[in-house]
Amino acid sequence: MRAVYLLVLAGCLLGTLPLELVLHARVYARPLRLLLTLAPVVAVFGVWDVLAIRAGHWAYDPRQTSGVRFGVLPLEELLFFLVIPICAVLTLEAVRVVKGWPVGDE
Repeated sequence: MRAVYLLVLAGCLLGTLPLELVLHARVYARPLRLLLTLAPVVAVFGVWDVLAIRAGHWAYDPRQTSGVRFGVLPLEELLFFLVIPICAVLTLEAVRVVKGWPVGDE
């Protein structure tokens, strides 16, 4: 099934959305901060993946992906580098809100 990877990523986002809406983690409310958090992750792991694919260390089964690619990188892999860090940051910020831990940028 070609959409499984995308469905898993969508499930991750939907599963952590209540952290933003209910606990007011304010991750999506601060887009510049989120962008500054995601940029190094996407850059480092995107380059790493591209180099590994080109070196033949791994590949992605075209039957399991959408077929949309950015060079050799499948859309799903690029989205993985965005979605999973967003979910992690949402989780961290929700714990911080619940525990009342200050960060210093309040």
